[in-house]
Amino acid sequence: MTDAPGIFIGAGSTGSRQILNMRRANRHGLIAGATGTGKTVTLQGIAEGFSRAGVPVFVADVKGDLAGLAMAGSPTASIHATLAARAAEIGDTGWSYADNPVVFWDLFGEQGHPIRTTISEMGPLLLGRLMGLNEVQEGVLSIAFRAADEQGMLLLDLADLQAMLAWTAENAADLSARYGNVTRASVGAIQRQLLQLEGQGGDRFFGEPALDIHDFLGLDEQGRGRINILAADRLMAAPKLYATFLLWLLSELFETLPEVGDPDKPKLVFFFDEAHLLFDDAPKALNDKIEQVVRLIRSKGVGVYFITQNPIDVPEDVAGQLGNRIQHALRAFTPRDQKAIRAAAETFRASPGLDVATAITELRVGEALVSLLQPDGAPSPVERTLIRAPSSRVGPLTEKERAMLRSLSPLEGKYDALVNRESAQEMLAAKAGDAKAAAEQARLEAEAAKAQAEEAKAAARQAQLDARQRAAAEREAARAAAAQARAEERARAAAAREAAKPSMTEKMIHSAARSAASSIGRQIAGRVGSELLRGLLGGLFKAR
Repeated sequence: MTDAPGIFIGAGSTGSRQILNMRRANRHGLIAGATGTGKTVTLQGIAEGFSRAGVPVFVADVKGDLAGLAMAGSPTASIHATLAARAAEIGDTGWSYADNPVVFWDLFGEQGHPIRTTISEMGPLLLGRLMGLNEVQEGVLSIAFRAADEQGMLLLDLADLQAMLAWTAENAADLSARYGNVTRASVGAIQRQLLQLEGQGGDRFFGEPALDIHDFLGLDEQGRGRINILAADRLMAAPKLYATFLLWLLSELFETLPEVGDPDKPKLVFFFDEAHLLFDDAPKALNDKIEQVVRLIRSKGVGVYFITQNPIDVPEDVAGQLGNRIQHALRAFTPRDQKAIRAAAETFRASPGLDVATAITELRVGEALVSLLQPDGAPSPVERTLIRAPSSRVGPLTEKERAMLRSLSPLEGKYDALVNRESAQEMLAAKAGDAKAAAEQARLEAEAAKAQAEEAKAAARQAQLDARQRAAAEREAARAAAAQARAEERARAAAAREAAKPSMTEKMIHSAARSAASSIGRQIAGRVGSELLRGLLGGLFKAR
């Protein structure tokens, strides 16, 4: 049931109608309470009210039972009697079963349309949170993003980021000189975290076609706002992925939607179930970002409602932004529970005669303490309230029902096929291929130059050998010529000697002359010798 000024939440113990004012619905809210106290049914009824008022809704279906929003309730259901009794008790005379326009989404693409974003759109801050990086590693990741931007390389999926990180490690020295210390150890740690993220199914979240946020803002042909239901039951096994995805979605809404001030009704209402996952172990920078988004996104016409078991799970800076509050029962079993009860009681505007701290522990299933912003912006006094019964099915869908509804979706086929366009991985691979080709060409040129050098050396050696052979041949020819000349000279000399020899007649004459001369000489010599002998002997005898 939708009242003119807002959404009927339930009836107070005094019979007053608790109305969520549409002009104040974008001032955010909190639905808290222990497990099994009725939070999901309360959320379901509020989502129905927004849809009927023409306000699109986004809700994460953690347990799988919110999918029943797509189907009308049934009088044959086991819970029918309880719901009918509740409607009669609070005077909800217009209550009846009805369905709602629903679009199913799923990060894994199994129970709904795939939801994807790109690595570049997610940014290093949220990715660092998603992977649990320390400050040094976040700094290295930011440098990788900066380098990709400077080189015009798109980071679309995990493969692109892995390729970019590998490039960062290879060029760590150059990047360190420009941006600060970049170590291979830090890059290696990030790469290991990426492998873990991929193992959790994170690779399905990154890619294209990326989500068009305006697809969350559609109305059906009756003017009802579409209820976008994210199948989060499997996603809860990767709580950081779940929380980071929803925070990214809030940031994307904030950055994409135009300023609208204070509209008559929200442009979109965002329900964040299991909200404590968003804040667990979150660094201060991330908490500051969450607080900033929650504080400013209301000017974009977006209302954010956190659903959690314990109200103290929400940091004070964020809790202070939540004007509409519905508190289901809490159990005071531990000191932390008692602290939560006191904290919850202190946040409500007091109501005469109501002990809030005591009432919180006494609330029945489907009963809550409610304080909503009034038309003038002031919170209403807290009142114990019976929550209205939902008109849609309380419980999950069958696989057949989900498949049928998905086939009728206005977005059928838009996001199903993955698109892989040229991005960092392909560009770096191309560069590596070019570098490899250039290196291969250089190697071939070097080998060719080496071969040419070897050929030149061989030619030089052959030339030297040929020169030596020519010199040897010339020397041999010279020696042969010299020998030939000597032989010829000897032949000439021999011929000259031969020519100079006397003839036989001359020899006979010469011999005769020589004989005669010899005879004469002997005669003369005989005489002379005799004379000399006589002279010598005579001198000897005289001396005696």
